[in-house]
Amino acid sequence: MSNLFKDKLVLISGGLGDIGRAITLALAREGAVVALCDVHGEEEALPLLEQLERTGAAAYYSMVDVTNPDAVNSWIGSITEKVSAPSIVIPNAATVTQADCSHITPAQWSKEIEVNLNGAFYVAQSGVLQMVKNNKQGHIVFIGSWAAHAVHAQIPAYSVAKAGLRMLCKCMALQFAAHGILVNEIAPGFVEAGLSKKIWESHPALQQQAKEKVPVKKLITPEEIAWQVIQLCHPNNKNITGSTVLLDGGLSLLT
Repeated sequence: MSNLFKDKLVLISGGLGDIGRAITLALAREGAVVALCDVHGEEEALPLLEQLERTGAAAYYSMVDVTNPDAVNSWIGSITEKVSAPSIVIPNAATVTQADCSHITPAQWSKEIEVNLNGAFYVAQSGVLQMVKNNKQGHIVFIGSWAAHAVHAQIPAYSVAKAGLRMLCKCMALQFAAHGILVNEIAPGFVEAGLSKKIWESHPALQQQAKEKVPVKKLITPEEIAWQVIQLCHPNNKNITGSTVLLDGGLSLLT
């Protein structure tokens, strides 16, 4: 374990997903205190918490629905009182439904906007207000998607939510720059995680097709996203804010 983020509190929503776990482990290895939330019970968090404990990392887990702003505020307020104000906030919780504009139901649409956009806002807002209140400089890193700018007809709600997230990132970056808080977005392309990973495990041919489509002929691992989070939150980053780090292997060059 290094001391890059020694004793700094990191908040991560969607902490039990593939990307959330990778970010959690990467920041914990750099000395951060990690506070995770997800919609699952604590028993599902135990393997990750035990892994973190074995490395000597300080970690906390809470079951939180990010679509409930009161629950988000309670979680962040409680962990701030227990540990400190956060230095890094990672709104990562997300969901996706494969249904085009002709078939997606109002309930599916609402859920995606609630989790992917509103939930990210609630986590970012609550976290940044604690940072400002406690005169804490730091970073917010939204986990976005290249679907924010490239048309994905089969996942319209997800794409719309991630497009909104990109503008939210810019608005928050401008408002909180004077407080020493840098706000950025990482926008991955084809990631071996979540729904894509499940589909590819069942249909290896589709995974190979996806890899062949990417100009660099590689898929993205959750660990690569975690590494990029570290770069944006590195103490030497003093001026990158309101930016999108496009991590798509060149996919956007094809559209």
